[in-house]
Amino acid sequence: MRADALRNRQRLLDTAVQAFSRQGPEVTLDAIARDAGVGIGTLYRHFPTREALVEAAYRSELTKLCDAAGELLARLPAAEATRAWMDHFIDYLATKRGMADALRLVIAAGTNPYAQSRDLLVAALTRLLAAGVADGTIRPDVDPGDVLAGLSGMSLAAQGPEQRDLAGRLLDLLMAGLRRPPAG
Repeated sequence: MRADALRNRQRLLDTAVQAFSRQGPEVTLDAIARDAGVGIGTLYRHFPTREALVEAAYRSELTKLCDAAGELLARLPAAEATRAWMDHFIDYLATKRGMADALRLVIAAGTNPYAQSRDLLVAALTRLLAAGVADGTIRPDVDPGDVLAGLSGMSLAAQGPEQRDLAGRLLDLLMAGLRRPPAG
């Protein structure tokens, strides 16, 4: 794809995530195209159906979250990168909840947008935790799947934006449990 086509595609995906999260599946594709600054033909060239757009928008958010693990590790110590990634995860789940009705349309059309989600999330967490084990800040006996389950539960306890402080405190508690105790 040409660079301008890639930019248009990404603008459409970012705009679709916001639109489906705020307005649900009722948002018109015309409105998404307009808000992304492209014509409806451009939208349909990239995403021939509403379901294709919803699924691609969801997968784009998942990819951003998983890619953030490496990006955070490149600029932060492992434990800090892990904690920052957890914040991204809570935001990702809030977006996914916002898109729930639109994602149900995709599932009703016969596609499972969640098919590989868990594996990708566990792989990202594994990378973060392994870096922490390697630098001595994270306990070596931590199961990434358990951490993912804990993060998911925390997001349920702190669902709304008004509960973001609660989510932060819960994430801090989880991080405290992941840290390797000082020797001695």
